[in-house]
Amino acid sequence: MMTAAHARRLVYLIHRWTGVGACVLMALWLVSGTVMLFVGYPRLLPHERLQPLPVLQPAACCVAVEAALSHSRAPSEVRAITLTSVAGQPRYRLTEGAGGFLMVDATTGRRVPAVDAAAAADSARAFLPGAAARVEGLVVDDRWTHSGALDAHRPLFRVQMQDADGTVLYVSSATGEVVMDASAVQRGWNYVGAWLHWLYMFRDGSRDPVWSWLVIALSAVGTVSALTGAVAGIWRWRFSGRYRSGARTPYREWRMRWHHIAGLTFGGVLVTWIFSGLMSMNPFGMFDPAGERPDAGAYRQGLPGALRPDITARDALAQLREAHFPASEIEWRVMAGEPYLLARDATGETRLLLAQAHGYAVRERWPDERLVGAGTHLMTSGIRAARPQYAYDAYYYARNEASMYAGAERRLPVLKLEFDDAGRTSVWLDPHTGDVALSLDRSQRTGRWLFNFLHSWDLPPMLRQATARDAVLIALSLGALAIAATGTLIGWRRLKTFCCHRFRNMRRRPVAGHMDMAERAGEEAG
Repeated sequence: MMTAAHARRLVYLIHRWTGVGACVLMALWLVSGTVMLFVGYPRLLPHERLQPLPVLQPAACCVAVEAALSHSRAPSEVRAITLTSVAGQPRYRLTEGAGGFLMVDATTGRRVPAVDAAAAADSARAFLPGAAARVEGLVVDDRWTHSGALDAHRPLFRVQMQDADGTVLYVSSATGEVVMDASAVQRGWNYVGAWLHWLYMFRDGSRDPVWSWLVIALSAVGTVSALTGAVAGIWRWRFSGRYRSGARTPYREWRMRWHHIAGLTFGGVLVTWIFSGLMSMNPFGMFDPAGERPDAGAYRQGLPGALRPDITARDALAQLREAHFPASEIEWRVMAGEPYLLARDATGETRLLLAQAHGYAVRERWPDERLVGAGTHLMTSGIRAARPQYAYDAYYYARNEASMYAGAERRLPVLKLEFDDAGRTSVWLDPHTGDVALSLDRSQRTGRWLFNFLHSWDLPPMLRQATARDAVLIALSLGALAIAATGTLIGWRRLKTFCCHRFRNMRRRPVAGHMDMAERAGEEAG
């Protein structure tokens, strides 16, 4: 049976030997995490994608959408239809039932040939006008393209642009569209930012279980090391009385002394960040929805390939133009069995074309009662509450461009539905698009607190005070870095001593000379 003395000794040993490597890893995580406050992993945000697209002109566009669908083997199974532009030319992009893309020239109705290097260069030049483009070849995956959102577009043409920012563009081999951009500054900072923080040097592709479990294992070891260190630090601190040296810490050697003091001061923050980093990996799927999930198919009750509004693309563009909305992109949508059109301009603003008693009308939003009616089909359980939400809350909120969630569109107002299922699922419906903007059940809400909040301090009041939040996070990161840095020095010295004793059979005396009993006890405890 383990005694209290043995348990205490075990805590010291676990912290001592896990800390040798964990402190190095924690130092890297803290430095890279601070960089990530300001520079995020490369991605093409919605407004960045839309901004270069020309305004669609009714006079020059377009053939009927049925002409594009005629190229599909199963038109009724087409899941998405979008009228957009590629290399400055109007194109229909069809997403077929199996997930592949089919591109059709919207002016001629002919299928667009397979994307080659020349087409990729044209698309890149249209994205960054005035800059020369050099296609460097096809890549399936590289250090900047691990996102699973790019899987349908692989392989990707990597295009180096000759612009002032040294931008690298990635062009889809499936559609010819630019799907990701990364400036030289962003790439440079990411080597000491997200790429380092997430240990992407060990990742192979967008789905790599070996990398996932490596990060989980290292985060778990780091959590144990930080937690045992916090416990040992509390044990060694004299809250009443002092050691013979007159100090409340037994350590006289500066590395040990400041490791102890910094650990007591900032150890709670370090434990919280390492633990929440572990939670970010959702180990064993512990935050996956536990029961019924919202059914997007039942919510739509139809696919645009089979159910479309009775208005041509040309007439829709003309009507949007009359409403003073310069559409750069139009999507064919279905909600609760009702087809409609969703238009976007270069800034990401949206308009809807909804069926009325006599034709179609341009609207900014779906009426709430229509959304609630559609929302009843999301889940088999009933809706226990439905209300419009005009401000961000702890679950539905927007993040800045550096965040990994920057690409999620979070408009206001939004309609919140609360369901009477076992998981008490909440769904937020965006009335500007008809989309399910967010869905969370009890397990996912728990994950939000154990990862997002503990790791990022992202409650809306905190996010509104961005400068103060950043200053506090940087100050706490520096304090936690003091723990990791002094721990790294201690670990390096201990490792050298251990290797000398074990492999060279040599004894080395402490550099500081004679240590009194309290200091020797402190070295053992550390």
